[in-house]
Amino acid sequence: MRTATSATGETRLRVNARDGYSHLSAYERKRLKNITENAKFFAALKLHESAARLNQLTTKRQSRVTKRAKPKKVEEEPVPRRSMRLLRVEPPLDIPLLDTFARAERKEYPQVPVGPLPMVPEYQVERSKWTEALLSTWMRISELKADDAEWSTPDIKRYQESLRSMVLTEENIRKVVKSRVVSMAIHPSESTILLAAGDTSGHVGLWNVSGGTEEGAHIFIPHNFHVSCMHFSPCNPAHLLSLGNDTLRCGDVTRAVFDEIFRSEEDLSCFDFLEENACTAIVSQWDGPVAVVDRRTPGVSSELSVDIGFRRTRTVHVHPVKKQYFLAAGSVDVCVFDVRYLRNTKENKPLSSLAGHTRSVASAYFSPVTGSRVVTVCADDHIRHNNNTGRWLSRFRAIWDPKQEYCFLVGSMAQPRQIEVFQDTGKLLHSFCNTDCLGSVCSINVVHPSQNVLAGGNSSGRLHVFK
Repeated sequence: MRTATSATGETRLRVNARDGYSHLSAYERKRLKNITENAKFFAALKLHESAARLNQLTTKRQSRVTKRAKPKKVEEEPVPRRSMRLLRVEPPLDIPLLDTFARAERKEYPQVPVGPLPMVPEYQVERSKWTEALLSTWMRISELKADDAEWSTPDIKRYQESLRSMVLTEENIRKVVKSRVVSMAIHPSESTILLAAGDTSGHVGLWNVSGGTEEGAHIFIPHNFHVSCMHFSPCNPAHLLSLGNDTLRCGDVTRAVFDEIFRSEEDLSCFDFLEENACTAIVSQWDGPVAVVDRRTPGVSSELSVDIGFRRTRTVHVHPVKKQYFLAAGSVDVCVFDVRYLRNTKENKPLSSLAGHTRSVASAYFSPVTGSRVVTVCADDHIRHNNNTGRWLSRFRAIWDPKQEYCFLVGSMAQPRQIEVFQDTGKLLHSFCNTDCLGSVCSINVVHPSQNVLAGGNSSGRLHVFK
């Protein structure tokens, strides 16, 4: 092999023609040589045969491995949730109505401390001028005494005429509390309409209806949960007593505080005054027993707590004349007891029982003047009245009109929405309705003791005032 250099300085390998590579450059010829030598070296090592055997073994092992087939994922089509209330579908009647309420719901609100609470509205550290005006009005009208005029029951015809004269207007509708209304009270003032409402979240709302549209409602939080009963004191309407699930408080506007009168470990349901001076009260518990509370006794414990043989006690009501008698209603029981004979024994026998109901009794009240009649509300729908309010509405409570011994009022499920007035015979006397302003069920109602004023509360916290 010889070398030669061209005019451009490029060095080329010159080989004999028999090599067959005379047309390649020196670099390419060297590369081919290296490839040939490497091939001879690998052939001597017999790497190709080893790779083939290894590949064969790997293929056999893989053939023995069987993978389990994955089941096909079945995707269920989500079912859209629809509100039965919005669809206007009544819930099944076999679902029991709740008498006690889940404690877990109380976590939505901070726990109310024990002891006296300042009368300051929610989310405020001090009272505003509007709150001061409301409390001043409450104090002023509580000092005025009603005229001692002779009370007489009007005849049915004149009574119906007075009912027809009462109307509902837009300015007499106000959202007073945040949640469902479960109790109401009306101040006995003849000059000013002052309403109080309690809801399922422990709020107490005050609304001066006579104050005009510029003065709103004021919300206080004296309870943790479910303000089931409220009364202005009959001897001193500057006191508003309210019953929560675990405590009975007195809102004293003269001192601007909510005092704690009675506290219990059990859930409380209702109360009523045993005396005209409102010093003592009978308080019922949801699980049956009743307690006697004396406001003059220091502390927050009861004087007596007894078993009356009820599995459930929803309402208690004291006789208007003979204050030692009280009426208790619960489950299917409606009984009259004498508070003087209550003993701390296993069970106290009633003086009399009103039989006839076959399903859950929601309330029972004596007639306002003589107490010779009792009106009850039961899920058995007596007097052909639909009392099955379901889970979204407060249970109906039929109340006597304080101005009429023989007539009572109750909410209605009928359309258009209305509040019905019945005679004690079961005859429908009048229906309060307004298709433009009243579009909801008013389960809880209250009537003014001397004026033609009716207020109804619904499940959204609104009050409707017919006057």
